Amino acid sequence: MLDTNDIIAFSRELTWDDIPLKVRDQTKLCLMDLIGVAAGGIRTKLSNIACGYAALDMSGTIPMIFDGRKASVPGVAMAGGMTIDALDGHDGFNPAKGHAGCGLFPALYAVAQDSKSISGKQFLLALTIGYELACRAALAQHASVSDYHTSGSWVSVAIAAVAARIMKLSLDQTRHAMGIAEYHGPRSQMMRCIDHPTMLKDGSGWGAMCGVSAARMAKAGFTGAPAVILQTEHWHDLGENWLITQQYFKPYPVCRWAQGPIAAVLDLKSHYEFKSNEIASVHITSFHEAVRLGQKDVTNTEEAQYSTSFPCAVALVHDNILPKHITDDALKDSEVQRLSSILTMSEDDHANLVFPESRLARADINLKNGRSLSSTWFEPKWDANAPPTKKELTKKFKDYATPVLGETRTEAIYEAVFTLETTDTKQLFGLISSSLQKPLANVS
Repeated sequence: MLDTNDIIAFSRELTWDDIPLKVRDQTKLCLMDLIGVAAGGIRTKLSNIACGYAALDMSGTIPMIFDGRKASVPGVAMAGGMTIDALDGHDGFNPAKGHAGCGLFPALYAVAQDSKSISGKQFLLALTIGYELACRAALAQHASVSDYHTSGSWVSVAIAAVAARIMKLSLDQTRHAMGIAEYHGPRSQMMRCIDHPTMLKDGSGWGAMCGVSAARMAKAGFTGAPAVILQTEHWHDLGENWLITQQYFKPYPVCRWAQGPIAAVLDLKSHYEFKSNEIASVHITSFHEAVRLGQKDVTNTEEAQYSTSFPCAVALVHDNILPKHITDDALKDSEVQRLSSILTMSEDDHANLVFPESRLARADINLKNGRSLSSTWFEPKWDANAPPTKKELTKKFKDYATPVLGETRTEAIYEAVFTLETTDTKQLFGLISSSLQKPLANVS
């Protein structure tokens, strides 16, 4: 079993050339997807509040992602994590029931901007290491405690390690940084936000802030107890089994638990070619946590994203779910609200048994003409064992980013991501650090 020193050595000594090509390609896809979700999230009320708070109370010199105002390194990390989390469309890791990239990317962006000396290859390497550490930290933490904690609670430990690498902390300082992050990481209970959807979301912004703060404090000499989650069996295959390749991507910007039901209702509609106004009733059978997403009459985008009935209704009306379908202005759609209000749910023992590795759901729809339709079991689309193609994920990125950034800037970001390995970070960081109003010519 690897010990703490072995794990820290991995985080400090791994090189880009040590990483298999498949893993490198996956890192770029994850980065592209995260940037697209950030673009989609920047116009939300949640993001506006987080960025405004960071600019006012966490002042500094680093421009926030897609906002342009400046804040401290922890402030930029916090605001960026909350901006991505504001639109629940980012990648995730089934066994952890959570998300590594949402906190990692903005935290590393903030630290890298502050360091002013990191290459594109080094940034991609840090992001890859972060995924490997974060996913294992999640497994270790969930195995050690009964509560289901938000992603911010464990991603903070990985962020502390990769921030320490960029900041050139010593082995001992890195050990303290990870211990500080584990101790102060936000151990927030995820199911509270499931039952009562608010802007708290998955805690990724707070975890990002905690992780970079831990590294900065350790550099100054602050000490922390050894991170307990590093002293478990979950690290034995570090550097051999690349967990970043086991992330799922989301085709829709809502909770992953609702995406199996969405797949089921869309399959029935596609196969039987009925219109939404022909539907008399909808019933979803799934696992317990999906049924807990019980909000029917949603009043804001947070409730829409943490619901099973509302996104299923959106899918039945629009044959898709895009960010524009779950914004506050779109929530008044009377046909969507009708279908959401009549949808019922129940849980199934087998679906409960195979969760969280599998998220099963099936749908039964009764039409007004008396016809009854039933689906088979469905998993969410774009799972790790059936991932999207690069073309499919690129379309999602452009669907999210273009309405916000414009076609020219969106294309420039795409090119910057996939040439990052051979250049510095200046072009990409310039494109994502300026506000939405700033013209393209002034962002690099």
